[in-house]
Amino acid sequence: MKTLLRIITNKIFVVGIIVVAELWLLLYLVWNLSLNYATIYSILMFLAVLLVIYVINRNDNPVYRLAWTIVILVFPPIGAVLYLSFGGKKVPRKLREKITDAYSENSFLDLDYEVIMNNAEAKNPHWNRMLRYIVNTTNYPLYTNTKSVYLESGEVKFEAMKEALRSAKSYIFLEYFIIKDGLMWQSIYEILREKVAEGVDVRLMYDDWGCALFKDLQQQCDDAGIQAIAFNPLIAQLAIQMNNRNHRKICVVDGRVGIVGGMNLADEYINIGSKFGHWKDTAVMIEGDAVHSLTMMFLQFWRYYSERIEDPLDFQYTFPQLEENVGYVLPFGDAPTDDVDMGLDAHMYMINNARRYIYIQTPYLIIGYEMVMALKMAARSGVDVRIVVPHIPDKVVVNQVTKSNYQDLLEHGVRIFEYEPGFVHSKTVVVDDEIAMIGTTNMDYRSYYLHYECSILFMDSETVTKCYEDSIDTINNHCIEITLEEALKTPFIVRVFRSVVRVFSGLM
Repeated sequence: MKTLLRIITNKIFVVGIIVVAELWLLLYLVWNLSLNYATIYSILMFLAVLLVIYVINRNDNPVYRLAWTIVILVFPPIGAVLYLSFGGKKVPRKLREKITDAYSENSFLDLDYEVIMNNAEAKNPHWNRMLRYIVNTTNYPLYTNTKSVYLESGEVKFEAMKEALRSAKSYIFLEYFIIKDGLMWQSIYEILREKVAEGVDVRLMYDDWGCALFKDLQQQCDDAGIQAIAFNPLIAQLAIQMNNRNHRKICVVDGRVGIVGGMNLADEYINIGSKFGHWKDTAVMIEGDAVHSLTMMFLQFWRYYSERIEDPLDFQYTFPQLEENVGYVLPFGDAPTDDVDMGLDAHMYMINNARRYIYIQTPYLIIGYEMVMALKMAARSGVDVRIVVPHIPDKVVVNQVTKSNYQDLLEHGVRIFEYEPGFVHSKTVVVDDEIAMIGTTNMDYRSYYLHYECSILFMDSETVTKCYEDSIDTINNHCIEITLEEALKTPFIVRVFRSVVRVFSGLM
């Protein structure tokens, strides 16, 4: 009885019921009007055809366009209503304008970023176009004078995070997609309570969808004096912006230490109560000038929801010159509020510019034609392309879309490995001992096109070496390689199912 009560009072359930009711009423009216009034039916069919033409001509992902075209044509006029309710991808104008509205150049540290960029290009000119593209597009600069530590598991990240939080003197900024009540959250929560009591400015930005099952989160934060804000609150309305979730995982302490990676604040990420075998995840901790970009990312969202305009330079930390040869660090964000898919573009740049190898860890491999072609071309040109995906999936249907890509990639020389102990949630790409990208961006439609994400690019850094070593250890000691022979033995009915769900992968 308690379980049932918990389900029916859950925010996702309540909002879902209202949205379904709204959708049913709308579809009922459209269907009845179209059945009883031939003129209205003809008008709706004509509008559906125009809508298909519009969808096909949109500058959008082909898989997304194909999926909606099928829905509109197969279920007229209901398909048109569904598209108008859920098919647009642009977030509301107010949200788009305020979040896209960047701080001025004076909000960054007093560094000569052009000198840093020129030095990086001189050191490794092969990646200069990619660096320039990310910097010029996102307005986040390239840094040096930043140390980094590769965190190869959730358990390691948990300990590093607790240590960093305990060291806070001025402020703590946390931004997470999922928070669940349990050992991990309660351990962090107790530290945050202590820090609030010491006068530390503690703020938490959590995604309302990702944390919807944690009903007491806001109350716990209020009780402890933690300033907490829900990102993109769930509202019972037919609105596509409910799809635009904050998938970022950021921890900033005093502007001095920053942590970014795949781990949310839930026990499965530290392998307590995981339903999917061993949970493999990664993160990175940075200390130095580059932390300021993570501070900027957080304050940008905080400003939108709190209406509080603050000077980011008030939150900067002045670092001495660190030891030499710490490499180059480029934190950057990606958002559905613009026309640039930076996570996808960064991945494509790395694949297309790899010369010896590219090793990828991703929980999902839901990729479009251009990404499939890039991976195949890299492999056929002699690049050692290896992709690590889960052996035990968290989402069965989504995993079938991942597997639907196996045969095509294997036939062209891409090597695919499944993490045998369980579920790999890492989002890492490492290339040629030169460059690595670690962050929150999955190789799937939602991360590339719908979610707010963040990543850190490392070049000429020890973190690149550590990322490579982790990839090699994972592949050699914890994975089973999927062969082309195995892929060809897939039963016919499974192939049919995968083909169908792949068509609609852009809607997942």
